[in-house]
Amino acid sequence: MISNHEIDYKIYGEELQYVEIELDPQETVIGEPGSFMMMDNDIQMNTMFGDGSQNSGGFLDKLFNAGKRLLVGENLFMTAFTNVGQGKKRVSFAAPYTGKIIPLDLSQLNGKVIAQKDAFLCAAKGVSIGIEFQRRLGTGIFGGEGFIMEKLEGDGLAFVHAGGYVTERTLQPGEVLKIDTGCVVAYTAGIDFDIEFIKGIKNWMFGGEGLFFATLRGPGKVWIQSLPISRLAGRLMQYSSVSRKEEGSILGSLGNLLDGRE
Repeated sequence: MISNHEIDYKIYGEELQYVEIELDPQETVIGEPGSFMMMDNDIQMNTMFGDGSQNSGGFLDKLFNAGKRLLVGENLFMTAFTNVGQGKKRVSFAAPYTGKIIPLDLSQLNGKVIAQKDAFLCAAKGVSIGIEFQRRLGTGIFGGEGFIMEKLEGDGLAFVHAGGYVTERTLQPGEVLKIDTGCVVAYTAGIDFDIEFIKGIKNWMFGGEGLFFATLRGPGKVWIQSLPISRLAGRLMQYSSVSRKEEGSILGSLGNLLDGRE
């Protein structure tokens, strides 16, 4: 069995973070296209097919693995950054929006973590980024992420990104946690993930929430985000479409101009 490249890292920032990866000679980190921020000299970039693992295979195998990434909303290609010089070199990857970068040591998480689509940022070479199909029909239809989520496998470090504040919960065997479906960032393979209908017609008609929430049953770890990007985008769109009724017809245009909406 080929192990993943062992990399060191440091996360900078609070709300808008980036992660700096330190590479020894011939070590490699793989990154999602568009996440690259900066790097030292003597780091070589190579575009690659596949899922990031070190397993060799033919062109069709690599094409199949790359195609799986399209299903979870990722790019067809990945970029490998290799230290081809002498001594330690650094390469950095930036978060796409306000939130937190979560380091996942897969060797301490039984070699597998299931994450929301678009969560992957970068990882040590050898970590496989694939797909995880939802086992239950209801989970796939109403789970907020559809039938397919992202699967990170290996024994190295991987980094995912989430919105707002991120908290980690460890669930004991049989312990159940109920979460808004969009707030689930990732969970370990031992977690049983399902969708539950919100009971009571008044709760979902007037409560301001959705019809369903996620139920996660232990044992295992769960990472939860306070601000899903879909919720943030929805609020921004709602704000941009609201007319200024409280300002009347005279101040409406002036108010829009003052706050930059025109």
